[in-house]
Amino acid sequence: MTTLGDIGVAAAINIGSAFLFFLAFAILRLQPFNDRVYFPKWYLKGLRTDPVHGGVFVRKFVNLDWRAYLGFLNWMPEALRMPEPELIDHAGLDSVVYLRIYLLGLKIFVPIAFLAWIVLVPVNWTSTGLEGAKNITSSDIDKLSVSNVHSRSERFWGHIVMAYAFTFWVCYILLKEYEKVASMRLEFLATEKRRPDQFTVLVRNIPPDPDESVSELVEHFFMVNHPGHYLTHQVGFPGYFKNDNFYCCFKYAVSPLATVSIFMFLPVPLLIVNNNFLFSDEVIYDANTLAKLVKKKKKLQNWLVYYRNKLERTSKRPEMKTGFLGLWGKKVDAIDYHTTEIDKLSEEIASERKKVTDDPKSVMPAAFVSFKTRWVAAVCAQTQQTRNPTLWLTEWAPEPRDVYWRNLPIPYFSLSVRRLIMAVAFFFLTFFFMIPIAFVQTLASIEGIERTAPWLNPLVTVPFIKSFIQGFLPGIVLKLFLIFLPTILMIMSKFEGFGSISSLERRSASRYYLFNFVNIFLGNVLTGSAFQQLNSFVHQPANQYPITIGTAIPLKATFFITYIMVDGWASIAAEVLMLKPLIFYHLKNFFLVKTEKDREEAMDPGSIGFNTGEPRIQLYFLLGLVYAAVTPAVLPFIIIFFGLAYVVFRHQIINVYNQEYESGAQFWPDVHGRIVIALTVSQIVLMGLLTTKKAASSTPFLIVLPILTIWFYRYCKGRFEPAFVKFPLQEAMMKDTLEKATEPHLNLKGYLHNAYIHPVFKDSMDDEDDDDDTFSNNWDTESMTVRTKRHSQRHTPLPSRISGTSSPPQSPFAGDGLQNEP
Repeated sequence: MTTLGDIGVAAAINIGSAFLFFLAFAILRLQPFNDRVYFPKWYLKGLRTDPVHGGVFVRKFVNLDWRAYLGFLNWMPEALRMPEPELIDHAGLDSVVYLRIYLLGLKIFVPIAFLAWIVLVPVNWTSTGLEGAKNITSSDIDKLSVSNVHSRSERFWGHIVMAYAFTFWVCYILLKEYEKVASMRLEFLATEKRRPDQFTVLVRNIPPDPDESVSELVEHFFMVNHPGHYLTHQVGFPGYFKNDNFYCCFKYAVSPLATVSIFMFLPVPLLIVNNNFLFSDEVIYDANTLAKLVKKKKKLQNWLVYYRNKLERTSKRPEMKTGFLGLWGKKVDAIDYHTTEIDKLSEEIASERKKVTDDPKSVMPAAFVSFKTRWVAAVCAQTQQTRNPTLWLTEWAPEPRDVYWRNLPIPYFSLSVRRLIMAVAFFFLTFFFMIPIAFVQTLASIEGIERTAPWLNPLVTVPFIKSFIQGFLPGIVLKLFLIFLPTILMIMSKFEGFGSISSLERRSASRYYLFNFVNIFLGNVLTGSAFQQLNSFVHQPANQYPITIGTAIPLKATFFITYIMVDGWASIAAEVLMLKPLIFYHLKNFFLVKTEKDREEAMDPGSIGFNTGEPRIQLYFLLGLVYAAVTPAVLPFIIIFFGLAYVVFRHQIINVYNQEYESGAQFWPDVHGRIVIALTVSQIVLMGLLTTKKAASSTPFLIVLPILTIWFYRYCKGRFEPAFVKFPLQEAMMKDTLEKATEPHLNLKGYLHNAYIHPVFKDSMDDEDDDDDTFSNNWDTESMTVRTKRHSQRHTPLPSRISGTSSPPQSPFAGDGLQNEP
């Protein structure tokens, strides 16, 4: 059993590790050659340049100003200095609301910890319930838990009163926070700059028609059903689709955790999807060859820029050999050679593009449909289009950066089958994972080592090593054992067919949370307690089992304390050091970077990683709420996590992370729901503990709490959740009216024309004449009669060669940013 001394050793190790990480970060961030690693967001915004130091050559790599090292923790107050409105402009609403989850943890647990330590800790500490227990091994820290209270004691009324106080406080804070975030979202949408997704809906499961192409069918349907409002559309998406049939290939793949896959005998089915199916103005194509040609052309263009820069520096024409890696072959002029090769590739790309665009079998049954106003787009996205609810499915289009292209054409029926398959696979993954976790956790204990490796007994009896094993090893082993889990869950989410990156991350986060709940919480509390007390179970009457389990559950708090210190202290401190990106950047910079574009790609900071970060936060909410009335000793460790993580991630969001998409905090209802689940679980756990403690007279008073909590959740869901799944028509009309008044000559069709074109296929269009970049301002009056294979005719606005293309769509954050460098 973990003792107070073991926890002290674990705390010393983790605090020391965190301090070393912060110290290393403080030194590395000041070095000029690391500036792009620790401030990449400012470089990408164009608000920061490479530090220039005159004098000694070493100044280009090392900061020799000793005064800069004195305030090595100055980055912490700097991270807190930027006000929230400015932070929204700088990083987006998703990032700011993500940070508010950490603040929410502080708002909830600081008052709860104060009450628990004032009321419950004295009640538990002054009891003597564990002194006479024969079947339970306990330590001094366990005397702070409810297990130390005698059965049938009147002291349990203190825990019941605190449970009510904790519940009302959590619900009050959640209500205020939900109201605040909903208000922030609506204000953000109201003041947000024009974006393509505001005018566009995603239409899936378009039924086939023998008389019309998919493009003609989409145009006909929306011209008829949304007359006067339809503007334009783009049809088809990448995937293994041909002739409206879905072709997919499964293979059994051993997961990164090979031992887990072998143990479970459940290989993870992976959908092998080619990501080179792209689309032009009208259709999507099987463009494997095209993608390879575009990639090769980019590489040659990069070398051409490199050699031209070299010519400017040296005033000497660079030469190269045409053989493998430039090691042998004919020596030629490097600039002329690459110019010629690029021209050849441009011709091949144009030919390949024409080849795939002429294939009528390449059209996919999905489309992005754009309208003339936000109001009409909102109506279309939030209504049923036909009497058959499985056809012409409409939803809000994700913003172009958020689109996950390869999943968009999956048929409705296939989506249902895929999600059923993944539900079954996730069930087995979750419950079979518990066995190896329990096995490894057993080995990472004194008893397990003594049983499996008795020759280590002299070593593990050393006090420090024993404390290290008891207080630090189980937490780090569990952390390492789960390191590849997010990748597995993301693969499963992609297989299910979600059409946006944000929905993929939300789905993966949901499953990660469920996995944590079953394996880390229940697996370590229930299974771990049962394994530890197995010898006692064998030698006691069966009617004593519930009492022993109920008493042992709070005792597992010591394990979670060590886990919180490893995962919530040391790991958070390591986050700011960014050791992996630091190493990768310098390796790429030394071996691969030839141009400024290469350097920008090498310093790509990535995004927050909602699918991994949010489930971890929810685990701490769960542990804090469950143990608040059971073992309050856990709460200070959780508060330190929330405070430290808030500062670290605020710094990272300001200086490092570049959010991949902007969903307008669409994930918040999931966050709220999981905290409510954690609160309900804490109430049920407390009821179970009081039942095992034979406090039958007081237990019924707790039954009201889950009922009130569920009612509270349903109230919040009805009151606030619509703001996250729907767009108010009033807000849409206000934005349309304002835009019409301020920009009466806006060329909306030109703005939307290529908004949802696949990036690789868009690159292939760069070879076209510059004449295609112009368009007419009279898009709303341009129309022509189009005759289809049907006997009827209809007046349909069609893009001409002039009005059909435009410059790239405006970034949703164009013009944003700060005026000063950090």
